Amino acid sequence: MTDIHIIELQEQQVAGVRLRVRMDEITTIFDTRFTEVLDALTAAGAQPAGAPYARYRGRPTDTVDVEVGFPVTAPFQGTGEVRGGTLPAVRAAEAVHPGSYDTLPETYAAVERWVAENDLQTLEESWEVYESGPESDPDPSTWRTRVVFPLTGPQVGA
Repeated sequence: MTDIHIIELQEQQVAGVRLRVRMDEITTIFDTRFTEVLDALTAAGAQPAGAPYARYRGRPTDTVDVEVGFPVTAPFQGTGEVRGGTLPAVRAAEAVHPGSYDTLPETYAAVERWVAENDLQTLEESWEVYESGPESDPDPSTWRTRVVFPLTGPQVGA
């Protein structure tokens, strides 16, 4: 894992599908739902403006409220289950997770420890940006996932 640091994010227009799924089914929805969003963008004459993301609202339990989609350059009107929206402008803790998704919980735990050590608090959401993954290379050692935790609390140097 690379260093954990503070970033300032600008609001980002997105197109995505939001649903509640069981945690043990979370990975099965990504392929189909990302394809669904891409199909809706193509049908609307739009294209993704960056890497896919998964946004988690609330704290996961046996189920999770998740939105999967892509950033877009302009507001997306939506079609079917695919809706337009935004990732908010926020101050956030960020870490880049290298490698397999199986070890993402370790990165989450490291970010949560860092946040606590710096007297910060996370908001009730987080997201992952899949900069590279199985669609770009079957070798997990090349995968990169940005993990983003929006924050509250005092200012901390990056």
